[in-house]
Parts: sequence; C-alpha cells; structure tokens
Amino acid sequence: MDGMTWTVAAPAVGAAFTASVVEVVEAFTIVLAVATLRGWRPAVAGTAAALAVLALLVLGLGPLLGRVPLEALQLVIGVLLLLFGMGWLRKAVLRSAGVLALHDEEAAFAAETEALTEEGRRNPASLDWIAGLGAFKAVLLEGLEVIFIVIAVGAGRGMLGAAALGAAAACAAVLTVGAIVHKPLSKVPENTLKFGVGVMLSSFGVFWTGEGLGIEWPGADLALLVFAAVFLVAGAGLATLLRRPAGEAA
Repeated sequence: MDGMTWTVAAPAVGAAFTASVVEVVEAFTIVLAVATLRGWRPAVAGTAAALAVLALLVLGLGPLLGRVPLEALQLVIGVLLLLFGMGWLRKAVLRSAGVLALHDEEAAFAAETEALTEEGRRNPASLDWIAGLGAFKAVLLEGLEVIFIVIAVGAGRGMLGAAALGAAAACAAVLTVGAIVHKPLSKVPENTLKFGVGVMLSSFGVFWTGEGLGIEWPGADLALLVFAAVFLVAGAGLATLLRRPAGEAA
C-alpha cells in the first residue's frame, strides 16, 4: 500500500483486528476446554465444521454486497454498527466502574469444562459428539460476529480486504499465543479491549450513518478521530462517575 492508501485503510485494519481479538479469544477458550476434556479430535472437528459453514456464508454474502447501493449499505451498516458498538461500550463502562464483574476467561474455561463433564455423566456414549458440538457452536457464533465486524468496518468504503486482513491477523495472533501457552488467555486485558472496540465501532457507526444520509464530514476520514475522542472521553467520564468501591461489583 502507498502512504495515502495505508492512511485510509489503517483504521479499518485496527478496528477489525482489535474487535476480532476479543471474539477469537472467547472461541479459543471453549475450544481449548473441549480439547482438554476430550482431546483435540472433537475440538478440531467442531472447529473445522464451523469454519466451513462460515466460509460458505462469506461466499454467499460477497456477491450480494456488490448489488446493494453504497448509500443504503452505509446507512444500514452504520446504524447496526452504532448499536453494536454502543452495546460493547456500555458493558465495558459498567465493568470499568465495578457495576458488572469483569469477564474472566479462566472462569469461562472452568464453566465450559464443568458443563461438558456433567453432560458426559448423563450421556457418556455421546460425549465426543457433544464436545465437538460445543466447539462448533463457539466458533460459529464468534465467527459470525467477526464476519459482521469485517463487513461493518470495511464495506462502507471498499475496505473489506483491509478489514479482513485485520481479522485474519487477530486469528493468527490468538492461535499462535494459545498454541504456545496451552491455556485460557486470561492475561488478555479483555475489558480494556472491549472498551476500545466499543469506542471504535461507535465512531464508525456515526461516520457510516452520516455518509449514508449524504453528510460530508469535515476532514473526511479524519472525522473518525474526533468521534473516537468524544466516545472515549464520554465513556471514561461515565466509568468514573459510576465507579464503585472494590468488592461491590454485581
């Protein structure tokens, strides 16, 4: 990419990468629980089946996106992205304030392992199938969110390739680290990532919604930085106002 192209594509790559890291970590935690309990065979089988379904979905969506008028696509994606981003930002603010408990990947790993173990006690003959299904559901659901993020971040300006590159890099990074440590990625500052993702997705949502309505933002793509600053300051301010003493999180 030349300098100007990279300047335009970098926000899409960064937003897709950061948002996808969160989703891939959550999927990896469940797949690892399946592999720990029943071995890698059902974990890999369930993951592969989910990836095949996701690939078929991407192949089906690609041609359809090209037929939608750009303004309508920007408006629909902008509204959905704004709602999606604000949801992430809201939860991140509440967790930062101590109103909601922080998400714990080790706790999620333990809960998934316990659920699979309990299911195995009730129906031991089908435990491998159940374990594979757990991996399939986790990868499929989180993968759908990654696809939505890529489309939402990249489709508005023809940056699907850049957004897909960010998502692919996130998958590679999480899988590489996970393969090395072989345990839940509990050290990932997930709430901080979700706070940042909420800021970025909300900013893109405002930007694309305005573009879809025919608004010409001052500074063009630089307006994204202004929106991000507004959401960041507002989120941090709300977290400070709502902050509870340690130990009082619900």
